[in-house]
Amino acid sequence: MRFLHPERDELLELALEDVFIVPDLFEGGSRLDVDLTPDDFAGGSHPIVAANMNAVTGKRMAETMARLGGLGVLPQDMSLATVERIVAHVHAAHPRFDTPLVVGPDATLRDVQGLIHKRAHDMVVVLEDHRPVGILTGADLLERDQYTPAAHAMSVDVVTLSASDEPRAMYETLRSNRVRSAPVVDERGHLVGIVGRLDPVRQSILEPALDGEGRLQIAAAVGINAGSAKRAAALVEMGVSCVVVDTAHGHQRKMLDVLAEVRKAVGPSVPLVAGNVCTARGTRALLDAGADIVKVNVGPGAMCTTRMQTGVGRPSFSSVLACAREAHSRGAKVWADGGVKHPRDVALYLAAGASRVMVGTALAGTFESPGDLRTDPEGRRFKENYGMASARAVSDRTEKDDAFTRARKGFFREGISTSKIYLRNGFESVADIVVDMISGVRSTFTYVGASDLDSLRERVVVGVQTPSGYGEGTPHGRER
Repeated sequence: MRFLHPERDELLELALEDVFIVPDLFEGGSRLDVDLTPDDFAGGSHPIVAANMNAVTGKRMAETMARLGGLGVLPQDMSLATVERIVAHVHAAHPRFDTPLVVGPDATLRDVQGLIHKRAHDMVVVLEDHRPVGILTGADLLERDQYTPAAHAMSVDVVTLSASDEPRAMYETLRSNRVRSAPVVDERGHLVGIVGRLDPVRQSILEPALDGEGRLQIAAAVGINAGSAKRAAALVEMGVSCVVVDTAHGHQRKMLDVLAEVRKAVGPSVPLVAGNVCTARGTRALLDAGADIVKVNVGPGAMCTTRMQTGVGRPSFSSVLACAREAHSRGAKVWADGGVKHPRDVALYLAAGASRVMVGTALAGTFESPGDLRTDPEGRRFKENYGMASARAVSDRTEKDDAFTRARKGFFREGISTSKIYLRNGFESVADIVVDMISGVRSTFTYVGASDLDSLRERVVVGVQTPSGYGEGTPHGRER
């Protein structure tokens, strides 16, 4: 990467809104020819990572992100038993088809109501001897007694897809039958998954993120406490694809000591991510302590109040640029963490040198994020999100401490404890958001004339703009 006016712009500390990418000649044939494969470790097909936040990444998020070619990182606050259960579920999940929601014919509509809002496809399959005998959608629950058996309310006219069908054939079957989604069955007629209307199209442009054994990938985080090395070793034994050692201020002695212990515990072959830092010096320290990948940024996240509380941090684009240059000089990589609002932000982080980009709040308001789906007085659906250094997170993390110690630690909070993240029309599912981001980033590569991550870094030219320049690029036409 180089600046449009390096003699001036190299001296500035820049946020994502402060910069833009200059177009250049593209000699490729199609956006689909662009290769977005991350260059840090094998498995993924694009750079989006679901953040290790309690309100962002759980079982559903990790499974769906991997199926879409990305990665989900489970939070450090989860019990090992919960992590083990989730990792086993993700590894057992089908790499192409969504995990179905199922009930038996004798289940009640009350049972169905407890399940149906956990998926964007709005379908529960009624199974008998592993075969779909009916389906229930949200419409089937209206004005029905909640104790009605599923067999009495289900639709028995079930359109099914064959697991051996190609994506185009699946799409045409769904379209011609005018259904939003359908069960997928194997050669025995046994249910293996669910496919929504646009899933076959997504499958044609996004490869799943698979580990060396052909299973969906998943990652998990640890903190910097006395048990982190033991926990990291247990995570590796479960089969996670990488371990993230995570704390708000990564450039501290405790982090460096714990990181060295974790490196020894997991061995040399497991990718080890550590952060967060925002300087070249912090990057060097983490790499010297055993990290393969450095997680970059202090304070740009939507749920983070660090900069307002402490005055500490650094504008996000300059943070990633400085840390990436240091890491690349040593043959290492960086992840950009936080501050993503639009696809352009992902593209700019990649231009600055990131191998992957961690996204939190933008994914929190989806069906796949943890937590209950709620409705406000106006009927709008939302989920709650909160920062991992907030009073709420600190309280959860210190529940085993005595009351006085917990109260004292509660003073040191640097995050929002509760925020309503509304589901947006057309972006209720993680798939909607990821495809939107990846489509934008693919177009970025073509505008620059790049075909992969290496050529982007080699070719990209970044300019600095005024706030008016940023505002000019935002949609501001009026709908009639």
